[in-house]
Amino acid sequence: MTATTPSITGQTAPRPRTLTVAFIGNPNTGKSTLFNALAGMHARVGNYPGVTVEKKIGRLRLGDTTLKLVDLPGTYSLAPRSPDEMVSVEVLLGRQPDVGRLDAVACIVDASNLERNLFLVSQVLDVGLPTVLILNMSDIARQRGTTVDVAALSKRLGIPVIATEAHRRVGVDDVRRALFEAAEASRPAPSPLFPRAFYEEVAELTRDLHAVNGDAVPRYMVERLVLDPNGQIEKWLSASQPVGFTERLAQARERLARAGFRLPAAEAKTRYAAIRDIVSGVLTHAPRSATTTSDRIDRVLTHRVSGLLIFAAIMFLIFQSIYYWAEPFMRSIEAAEGLVKGGVEGLIGPGALRSLLVDGVVAGVGSVLVFLPQIVFLFLFIAVLEDCGYMARAAFLMDRLMSRLGLSGKSFIPLMSSFACAIPGVMATRVIENRRDRMVTILIAPLMSCSARLPVYLLLIWAFVPAATYLGGWVSLQGFVLFAMSSIGALVAVPCAWLLKKTLFRGETPPFVMELPSYKLPSLRVVVHRAYDRGKAFVTRAGTLIFATSIVVWAAGYFPTSHGEQDAVIRQIEAAQPAAERDAAKQAELDQLIERRNRLGSQLIEQSFLGRVGHAIEPAVRPLGWDWRIGVGAIASFPAREVIIATLGTIYSLGNDVDKNNNEGLISSLQNATDAQGRKVYSLPVALSIMVFFALCAQCAGTLMTIKRETNRWIWPAFTFVYMTALAYVGALLTYQIARLFG
Repeated sequence: MTATTPSITGQTAPRPRTLTVAFIGNPNTGKSTLFNALAGMHARVGNYPGVTVEKKIGRLRLGDTTLKLVDLPGTYSLAPRSPDEMVSVEVLLGRQPDVGRLDAVACIVDASNLERNLFLVSQVLDVGLPTVLILNMSDIARQRGTTVDVAALSKRLGIPVIATEAHRRVGVDDVRRALFEAAEASRPAPSPLFPRAFYEEVAELTRDLHAVNGDAVPRYMVERLVLDPNGQIEKWLSASQPVGFTERLAQARERLARAGFRLPAAEAKTRYAAIRDIVSGVLTHAPRSATTTSDRIDRVLTHRVSGLLIFAAIMFLIFQSIYYWAEPFMRSIEAAEGLVKGGVEGLIGPGALRSLLVDGVVAGVGSVLVFLPQIVFLFLFIAVLEDCGYMARAAFLMDRLMSRLGLSGKSFIPLMSSFACAIPGVMATRVIENRRDRMVTILIAPLMSCSARLPVYLLLIWAFVPAATYLGGWVSLQGFVLFAMSSIGALVAVPCAWLLKKTLFRGETPPFVMELPSYKLPSLRVVVHRAYDRGKAFVTRAGTLIFATSIVVWAAGYFPTSHGEQDAVIRQIEAAQPAAERDAAKQAELDQLIERRNRLGSQLIEQSFLGRVGHAIEPAVRPLGWDWRIGVGAIASFPAREVIIATLGTIYSLGNDVDKNNNEGLISSLQNATDAQGRKVYSLPVALSIMVFFALCAQCAGTLMTIKRETNRWIWPAFTFVYMTALAYVGALLTYQIARLFG
């Protein structure tokens, strides 16, 4: 019955309602594509509390009723083995407070692999929610000669069944109507599937649990408790139960085994037997040729030689897109940032407000948006590779190599992407279903030498590494050092990954199981939507934290000193005549003002909170060959590594407009810099020490904030910062001390 409220005229009007529907299905069934087709580009993305699992929520409206759509992570079963996998069970049971009670569930299956996909469907039906079965990829099923009698399947399962082609939006309207009808329907009683002895044991355990926990443990969860030895539910419940509960559970399983229901194999045996009965006469397969088109393509793309060569070419193309193709867009953003800064400087006079807006707000926003082209390009490529079916082949090809680190082939693309920028690389780990593999990949991704480190390497190599050549000029010492610095992070990542898998993320490495989907032309709508979704997620989630960090670093470098004298000099500089109207005397006067401004800037940053911290940490960085100025540069580079160039420019009285493309004066200042005793501050060992530190240190707030958003916990970015800083310190210390021994 529809709830009503009195209207102004005295008549009743329907009361607005919100009903919740969850989407669940195996990986590679087009679940997210269908979700996006229904929800459009207005889905809200976040993480479930305390886990790394992404939560995507969209909305549909029909009259006064709103459907809240919850896209659950892809899974092959409801037997949770980790807290991340437990999320799906908790959502289905209405135990996630930020989702609430479900009114219906939509199961999306691959119509060409119906029997295997129905295993998950049968588990969902046991929950007792109104369910809609969606046979997606119906076009691929037809191409394979598979025919499904939709009406007969619906009758046998007792639920609505809809055939769709989500990437073409075929059947989407039928799904929309079916979801609204299912959400309005009453909850069905689950049909018994297992022997009577199983349900008797479940009833007895339920009584025991209710005696301790009240009704906090749903009956379905008790069923999963019995069915999943050593699963996540058993770990969670055992910790809160009285002594003897674990023994009673083991005795229940032993009694079932003696009755012929031996776990865990009994569940799969029983469910697949029921599935065979359901699809008998409903599902038909045409005789298949010995070799399909996909088979012929796979002979090339998954071959140990040609497959690797093609994969390397694709990776090269992706690198080109991230590193070079995104460059014009990044330069445009930087140019726009410069225009905005110029506009602010034209409206507001020198002072704290202008510095906050120009060096804090505008620079902070720019530091977020400048990464956006790389992220969009990366996820455009990933979306194309996923939608056409190649991503699964790439993971298969790289699994042998990655398995030596205890990871799977799916870790390769995120790690490779991190060489351009660790932010999209960390975000790309969402393709990894296994939590341990995903976490290890996230934690070592920042070790890959991203493009932001390159300006630091180039500056120091140009200034301090001799331009020597070897082998008749074919090998350059400067080129060798650049290659070594670009590779050191990846080399260090190998033992780090091994240690993480042996300590924090111990556990048996799961077998590499991945379905190789059929090849198909990628959908432009799907590709664009996924890239848009990830770009939006970065700007709205990690971007806010990066911006906040930039403001904090600006404040530390500005306060508590008085900038009155410097502001007065800046006003004089800005009031100077245009260049075309200046004579030699006026130009010399202007040059003196600029030199004075820069000298004041150097003094102010030394007296700021940032400078004071630099002096405070000087004893700690002295063994690395550093002085307080290098320490300040390292601290100021926390929002982004390349900031050290502008920071050192300010410290050495060159102004903060020094950048990676205009650093000749900085190079000269670094080469000639001396300490209070007149000794050279920089040398080749010092330069190598700084480069090794920047190669291994987590000097990127954007990456750390992205890790926080992806893992949904602060402990992991904190852990990343601590372990990488420790690695960087030890590496820089060894580099400096060893380089000194060799002169």
